[in-house]
Amino acid sequence: MPEDLKTYPRERLAELFRCMVMVREFELRAIEERRAGLIPGFIHSCVGQEASAVGACLALEADDVITSTHRGHGHLIGKGGDPRHMMAELAGRSTGYCRGRGGSLHIADFDLGILGANGIVAGGIPIAAGAALAISMRGERRVALSFFGDGAVNEGAFHEAANLAGLWKLPAIFFCENNLYGEGTPQSKQAPVTDLAVRAEGYGFPGIIVDGQDVLAVYETVRQAASRARAGKGPTFIEAKTYRYRGHYEGDPQVYRLPGEMEEWRARDPIPAFRQRLLEAGLFDEAALKEIETGVQDQLDGAVAFAKDAPLPEPQEAFQGVYADTHGDLVF
Repeated sequence: MPEDLKTYPRERLAELFRCMVMVREFELRAIEERRAGLIPGFIHSCVGQEASAVGACLALEADDVITSTHRGHGHLIGKGGDPRHMMAELAGRSTGYCRGRGGSLHIADFDLGILGANGIVAGGIPIAAGAALAISMRGERRVALSFFGDGAVNEGAFHEAANLAGLWKLPAIFFCENNLYGEGTPQSKQAPVTDLAVRAEGYGFPGIIVDGQDVLAVYETVRQAASRARAGKGPTFIEAKTYRYRGHYEGDPQVYRLPGEMEEWRARDPIPAFRQRLLEAGLFDEAALKEIETGVQDQLDGAVAFAKDAPLPEPQEAFQGVYADTHGDLVF
């Protein structure tokens, strides 16, 4: 990874920072609105994992596709998701991305290349492998990236998808956000290896470990993996070592944390660390970064208002989007 930030376009650095701030503040605002009663159900926030989500998504091209997880708000924002329609979806409103039917765990937007978040652990991995197969069969130079957590690497769906992707040299990126816990189970009690990336070797493609708290390290690693995939050299497994600062879900008592662990990872918070690097490089001053942060808050104020003002779906629309017509298109 280039250490000199001046090798990057200023606009790209600003977008990396803005996106990370947006992910963090969106999650905190969603938690607040859930407590206030706007958002029903569970929220699995990705506070702390912003660098892995944003660095990976911004390294992709607009027509590349991703699959996401139950902790996927950051992936959607990184891929260009509109916070208004995201907040409306979390609130179960008809103006949400899935018209209020998907909620926090199942947002999708095919126009943005977001093939869906998934409440099933490892559920999005074979979907991404299938997308990569379609891309390969069409002779396109696109890439399919699947986000998943450390627990998913122990699921059969991961191994089946990785095996086929390696065999057929599919243009896929398997991106593991290893936050050390599968719900409340430490990785050490669910896998016999410390570095999950070594499992890629058994399927014939590279496994790379990256600091998931360093947005530029993630960005460069994914860019290289995407370039490899576009060149027909097959998939890459990327293991981003990261950490979530909140529970598995909001309300999780988190009794599984080790003493001092949270403080250690808080000291490596990706947003203030990147903010400081931008200031020290002399590319941004305090006023410029503050303007970005204020703009994010204003945008989120608008997103919450948008969700509150949006109508709930009509009961008679419950089966819309469930069945396809004779041409294979969903009926809305």
